[in-house]
Amino acid sequence: MIQQRYNEKTKATYWSAIDPWLTDKIYLHEGFRQYFDSHAKKKNAKGEYPTVTVRQIMWALRMKPLKKERWETVFDRSLI
Repeated sequence: MIQQRYNEKTKATYWSAIDPWLTDKIYLHEGFRQYFDSHAKKKNAKGEYPTVTVRQIMWALRMKPLKKERWETVFDRSLI
C-alpha cells in the first residue's frame, strides 16, 4: 500500500508508506484480510505483487476515503 505526498518547494509528488494513523483503521478492518488475500494471488510474471493506493483500499473496504487533493494523481480503478 502506498500514499501520495506533495513537496511544496519543488511542486513534485512522490509515493511513500501510508500515514501511521491509518494503519490500524485499515489493517484491523474486518474486510482487510479477504482483500489482501485476493490481491496476493495476483502476482505477475516477474514475481511482483500489485500495489494499491490508500484510497483504492478504502473504497474496497467501504470506508470513507481520504479527501482527494488537487495535486494528486488518480489510480482509483486500476492496479499500479
